[in-house]
Amino acid sequence: MSIVIETGAGLVDAESYASVAAADARCASLGITAWAALAEADKEIALRRATLFMVTYRTRWAGRRVHQHQALDWPRYNVAVDGFILLSTIVPAEVVNACIDLAVRAGSGEDLLPDLDTGSNAIKKDKTGPLETEYFQNTTDARERFVAVDALLAPYFGSAGGGNSIKVTRA
Repeated sequence: MSIVIETGAGLVDAESYASVAAADARCASLGITAWAALAEADKEIALRRATLFMVTYRTRWAGRRVHQHQALDWPRYNVAVDGFILLSTIVPAEVVNACIDLAVRAGSGEDLLPDLDTGSNAIKKDKTGPLETEYFQNTTDARERFVAVDALLAPYFGSAGGGNSIKVTRA
């Protein structure tokens, strides 16, 4: 089954922001040789997994989805980047590239959406009198998991990290 790519039309059956051809081109230009070794079907699966991960950005995107029943979060309207309003009929190149970058990770076997280990409450220090217990700090933070991808997408996040915000400027 062939993968359905979001074109900017707000498709109800879109499965990915990026095509295999776009991923092949980006990976080749960046010298990521492991991607080329994957079978076409595995590349499509990786792109679908990357797009599923990108749903975690739903509350951070600026603007609003164009169509109520579109499958993915893009296209969007009322999104401004660097002072310019984006067309509501596109998926920005950075969104496509972020999808590809995540697909490379998924294609190498990385689980993009693992269950988070919230810590085992392992005791780091225990002092009996007068009762002091210190636990190891949980270092798992999903918000900072893919720093390069977040940096690529940062211009498309709403102010204060949510899509329900608008920028107000005083005259």
